[in-house]
Amino acid sequence: MKRLSATIRAALFLDRDGVIIRDAGYLGQPAGVALLPGARTALRRVQQTHRLFLLTNQSGIGRGYFAWRDAEAVHARMLELLQLPPPGIEQIAIAAESPGEIPVYRKPSPRFLLETLAWDGLDPAQCWMVGDRLDDVRAGIRAGIRAALIATAPITDKLARAYCRQHSVPIYASLQAFVAALPTLTDPARRAGLTPSTSKKGNRR
Repeated sequence: MKRLSATIRAALFLDRDGVIIRDAGYLGQPAGVALLPGARTALRRVQQTHRLFLLTNQSGIGRGYFAWRDAEAVHARMLELLQLPPPGIEQIAIAAESPGEIPVYRKPSPRFLLETLAWDGLDPAQCWMVGDRLDDVRAGIRAGIRAALIATAPITDKLARAYCRQHSVPIYASLQAFVAALPTLTDPARRAGLTPSTSKKGNRR
């Protein structure tokens, strides 16, 4: 019997730090994992309509700050705290390259996204990359899917602001806020009903 998730062609590709858990820098200890407010509720809600994948840049491995097993222990703790019903986050990809290395999976490389889109038969038009950094957004755009930026404070980086405007990237204060807006973002009829002022007010940070 085919899994229900396998029949869903919509997906969220999620960054980890600053989106699901608190950004603690080079996190190699499970004890340092803390879910961001509303993250668990948001993922439980969106899991009903979208498959979930996670791609995280972890240059701490490449720099020698911690080992693969430490990153895996951090993820085990994150999943324990999230307590998502099956299938939950179906795949977690760790990009261990340091910034000085040739990127393979390290964002803004779209490689993991492109591979997953192909292997899992996902519909790019129904997929999003959600992250809190410009490289997250760039990875999504380069993969030919939509992207959303999570920003808990006003964006001061002029390059990031310009890139988001150029590529119509919506900006939200949290993953929970993005998921709440997702039905409007993905329904053409409801999107057409939004006035420009309403759209801008909901996305301005």
